[in-house]
Amino acid sequence: MHEDSFSPMARRTMLSRAALGIGSIAFSSLLADSAPTRASESEVLIPRPSHFAPKAKRVIQFFCNGGPSHVDTFDPKPMLQKYAGQPVPNNLLTERKTGAAFPSPFSFKQYGQSGLPISELFARTAEHADDMAIIRSMYAQVPNHEPSLLLMNCGDSVQPRPSMGSWLLYGLGTENQNLPGFVAMSPGGLPIKDNENWQSAFLPGALQGTFVDSQHREIEKLMENINNRYTTSRSQRKQLDLLRALHDEHHAGRPDPRLDARMQSFELAYRMQMEAGDAFDLGQEPSWIREAYTDTVHGRQTLIARRLIERGVRFVQLWHGAGQPWDNHTQVESNHRKLAQETDQPIAALISDLKSRGLFEETLVIWGGEFGRTPTVELDGAGNSQLGRDHNHYGFTVWLAGGGIKGGTIRGATDEFGFAAQENKTSVHDLHATILHLMGLDHKRLTYRYAGRDFRLTDVHGSVLTDILA
Repeated sequence: MHEDSFSPMARRTMLSRAALGIGSIAFSSLLADSAPTRASESEVLIPRPSHFAPKAKRVIQFFCNGGPSHVDTFDPKPMLQKYAGQPVPNNLLTERKTGAAFPSPFSFKQYGQSGLPISELFARTAEHADDMAIIRSMYAQVPNHEPSLLLMNCGDSVQPRPSMGSWLLYGLGTENQNLPGFVAMSPGGLPIKDNENWQSAFLPGALQGTFVDSQHREIEKLMENINNRYTTSRSQRKQLDLLRALHDEHHAGRPDPRLDARMQSFELAYRMQMEAGDAFDLGQEPSWIREAYTDTVHGRQTLIARRLIERGVRFVQLWHGAGQPWDNHTQVESNHRKLAQETDQPIAALISDLKSRGLFEETLVIWGGEFGRTPTVELDGAGNSQLGRDHNHYGFTVWLAGGGIKGGTIRGATDEFGFAAQENKTSVHDLHATILHLMGLDHKRLTYRYAGRDFRLTDVHGSVLTDILA
């Protein structure tokens, strides 16, 4: 017998040669469906052509985790004042006990030539009303944060699915191989559901979002281990080359997409050491730009977002902070005022800055949360007013501006009290289909075969919202 006959073989090889070989063949075919090849892992971030000419090339999303109140921000409801302190005729079932109609404590004013009514909370953002398409008829599936966050970010409220940012990278790649194509910034820590909000799931691991705790100023804290204090760049390159050689040898006999993704992350981390410091260094910006954004956590992370998309990063998510800051079951007036003050000026500065740099028409800006809040006041166990609002998945607001959006537009409407979407109801799948369309991707064609079936961000749903497209 040849000496090679005694060399160890992979488990999969042994099964294919044993009595269970027929079963192994079937199992291998499933693996072929579900596991991307080594080439797909190493090349997955390379720029690829879109399905058709895109309106936008990149996305910046302001995610108000916790659920901002639409009736206090972008969907005024005068009927709440008329029924103040009285039961709402079409009261719907809520997660917690709620009582009478609760008028907004904030005033609304019409802005721009379009006359869009916007709350005083976002008076600076409202200066760009003629650039915004406000969708007032969004709805989710359940009044709970966890499933609604996954639905808004990943298109499914129950099953682990790839996030929208990962799908965008899968379809388009990224224009800068030295920075992550998908960055999620959240000052102070992770939101509810943690990194599941920017997971790649069954897509190649290199497509997962990179988390940045943007509360910090120092580059070493923003990006951990960005500087290697123990060895030179040349020595690191040699170490990576050795690791790559070992990986290639292992891959030849036992390919594993998880290890491929890990190797890709090592390579990206090495390249980031060369460029990330520059992208996150706000000291390179003139003082008047930094002042326009404000020298606050949210001002800094918004300015970083602009610097990242300038450098070819495809998708940047700006979370408001750890947990669910906008989840104001009590004292909605003081809490919403504080939260809006933290973001209103940075959002306005970003839009103005993008315009001045010629980037606005190619950048899609999105604002919203996972659901809205009730027009009725929340009650405590004794039936007393909490001066706050409960979760409301029946109807809420999201707005978009920038690349390919018809500005000064309102789509849909909730009922006269703001409880439920009533006119031109818009699902999260519709929103996702529209975002992909603006990026030059057909949501029905952007698929990935896994476990024997083709998956997509919108599952079997979704229609492009043509009425908000320029």
